[in-house]
Amino acid sequence: MSRPYRHTTPVPKKSATGRVAAVYAQMATDFLLDDGPLMSLSPAPDVLAGTWALLREAEIVGTAARADKEAVASAVSLANRCPFCTEAHALLAHGAGDHDLAEAARAGRTPEDRRQAALLAWAAATRSPGSPDLARPPFPADQTPEFVGTALATHFINRMVTSLLDEQALLPSALRRSQYVRRAAALAIGRVARVSPEPGAGLTVLAGPVPAGPAPAWAGEGPVGPAYLALRAAASAGGELLGEAGRAAVLDAVAAWDGGHPPLGGDPVGREVGADLPPAERPAARLALLAALAPYRITEADVAAWRAAAGGGGQGEGRGDGELTRVLAFGAITATTRVESWIVAGARAESPA
Repeated sequence: MSRPYRHTTPVPKKSATGRVAAVYAQMATDFLLDDGPLMSLSPAPDVLAGTWALLREAEIVGTAARADKEAVASAVSLANRCPFCTEAHALLAHGAGDHDLAEAARAGRTPEDRRQAALLAWAAATRSPGSPDLARPPFPADQTPEFVGTALATHFINRMVTSLLDEQALLPSALRRSQYVRRAAALAIGRVARVSPEPGAGLTVLAGPVPAGPAPAWAGEGPVGPAYLALRAAASAGGELLGEAGRAAVLDAVAAWDGGHPPLGGDPVGREVGADLPPAERPAARLALLAALAPYRITEADVAAWRAAAGGGGQGEGRGDGELTRVLAFGAITATTRVESWIVAGARAESPA
């Protein structure tokens, strides 16, 4: 089971208990993708539960067409350079019955249908602050929680999946090469992809009450808002595993981020986690910042340096899989909330004065 996973060992389904078992059970029923990406979050059960709750309540539940939301998730994943998520969501869009939209989303093509073209352009623009496409949300106002929630869940999951999984091991080569194979594979999931389950069940896997505070305005009054608050609280708590200076360095760097991918040459986060930080804080800050801006550039050496920074004791010194998942989640949610601010600002730019 461990072959596709990097850096951590997920909780096996047969030995899962509590929240982890509850999430696995809901994923098997509502998503059919219970053997892959989200299992990588299981060493941190509250992060897993919050992630699943948002994904379920925004992407799987609701009145918006499932194929449209899966295409948004695929387009966001393509913008984030997450190959597995790009293909997985395209496959789900196939399963929901819109083969042309699925293929356009995974390939970054513009669909002939104007509404669908605007939808994919909006999804891709969630990494482009100030884009005119963000000022023209191509969906009804009452579906805003579903589409924005789907986009934000995808931004978070992309970063975690890319950090913790060997995506090539999860992607059969035939699936990447052939549209006909993708359409055939989608038949197996069409039964689930075309049905919207009852809303709210995703909130039952959360531990304790939903964090206090109003849900963001875009989330409306349904379960998407509480699910997003729960994920944001669980993932943000990972910042406590960074020192004060390291946490501030990550927050400052992401606040200055323009949505672009760091240049391939050189160290993408070297300046932010350089000489100004105490040596003991650099490895954790580096991991969190890479998870936020370039998760595909996390290496075994980065993780080993973080484990060793505990004082040479590795996991025995509190540097286990759960802590690693939380450090990465802090970086991922910091970038995700930055994206949220761009989406909200874009919608406001279109609103009448």
